[in-house]
Amino acid sequence: MKRDTFFIYRVCLAIGDIVAVMAAFLLSYWARVVLDPRPVFFAINPVGVLVSVASLIPLWLIILSVAGLYTQRIISRRLREYSRLLVASVMGLMAFITYAYFMRVDIFPVRWIALYTLAFSFLFLVLIREVIKTIRGHFLIRDVGMRRAVITGNSANTAVILNDFLYDKGLGYKTVGIVANKSYIPGKLAKLHFASVAKAIATAKPDVIIQTDGQDTSRVYTQAVNAHIDYMFVPNQAMLASKNGELFIIGSLPIVKILTTPLVGAAKFVKRACDLVFGVVALILASPIMLVIAVVIKCGEPHGSVFYKEKRLTRFGKKRYIYKFRSHKLAYNGLTPEKAFAKMGQAELVEEYRNNGDYLKDDPRISKIGHFLRKTSLDELPQLLNVIKGDISLVGPRALQPGELEQYPNKNLILSVKSGLTGLAQVSGRRSISFEERRLLDIYYIQNWSLLLDLQILVRTIGSVLTGWGAK
Repeated sequence: MKRDTFFIYRVCLAIGDIVAVMAAFLLSYWARVVLDPRPVFFAINPVGVLVSVASLIPLWLIILSVAGLYTQRIISRRLREYSRLLVASVMGLMAFITYAYFMRVDIFPVRWIALYTLAFSFLFLVLIREVIKTIRGHFLIRDVGMRRAVITGNSANTAVILNDFLYDKGLGYKTVGIVANKSYIPGKLAKLHFASVAKAIATAKPDVIIQTDGQDTSRVYTQAVNAHIDYMFVPNQAMLASKNGELFIIGSLPIVKILTTPLVGAAKFVKRACDLVFGVVALILASPIMLVIAVVIKCGEPHGSVFYKEKRLTRFGKKRYIYKFRSHKLAYNGLTPEKAFAKMGQAELVEEYRNNGDYLKDDPRISKIGHFLRKTSLDELPQLLNVIKGDISLVGPRALQPGELEQYPNKNLILSVKSGLTGLAQVSGRRSISFEERRLLDIYYIQNWSLLLDLQILVRTIGSVLTGWGAK
């Protein structure tokens, strides 16, 4: 999804939660030292306490996240949110106490500070979240941060949800297109009628499609995927018990949100953080090897460049320059296979190259060091720079050339996440399996993403590189 205003809202909530917890600790110490008339028998070191607490804040945020306090289902239900905030506050405090005990850090020199912290943290978490919600409400009233929705379906629920969005801006949705019989459309919204979902997407540029009936759901869902926007539908009674998708209430109707991939919201943030951390560490470890490779390439052809860059596709079809060590001979570097083979007078190799899945066993375009780099996948080490820049991820679908996905029917599904330096297809045979099989593995990864799956792929990648399995 290209535009996620709710993600920005969740980031604001997380920042507010950090402020709340820090303020709770400071106020707890102030209450015990200044307001409490009893004498103080412990050393007062506010700077040390702040440093210790700040280093543990990520743990508290993880607890809040596990409690579901950054999901739309919980945020929109205040009583449930408050109860979970209380539970999370207790769990966060217990985690801090456990850490302080085993690490011998004097975060709570007296028990009263711990009790004050529990009370203040819960109070501040509630208050700051309410302030953020109020501020967001004022923005929504002015149509700032609203999610643009296209409503489709010939159902009484069409009129219900249209009226909900029309009269309750606090829901965070704004109707920008309607694909339904005019009998279901309130008079005030008649001008938003479109003849088809495709026209509504092209003209209104929505962030989400909400379907209210069961007609052509596969086609509408595919159109949403192709446009890289969310798809939701109003379920019938049988679907209410389904575990597919995310069920929550918008206005007066239950709505099911179908996720193209689990890699959204907080998961996307966590994956990016992992890319940065592991990417930087891997680049540091690989630097000596990269330096040696650069020297060897330069010595082999002093006038040639060490690196090669080529435009590849990544998330939402964006084109990014992907870096590699140059493996082609200088005379053929940057040329298409057709032009390169023609230049060397062996145009007949083009057909063999294409029929063999864009591969030749003894490709005359590739230098001696290039064959070694490709065999060991060391030519791809410079892509760690792309990972750190955010062009691609450590793990994801293969970054393909624009022409390779031109005719592929599920190309927009593959382009719903960032491409990766490595991926499930690469560790499942690399070039030993067909193009179609590799793309099916990419789709499986996208629809079943998890951090554990990423870790498994990274471990298998190391094994594949060391053994050269599947490489050519």
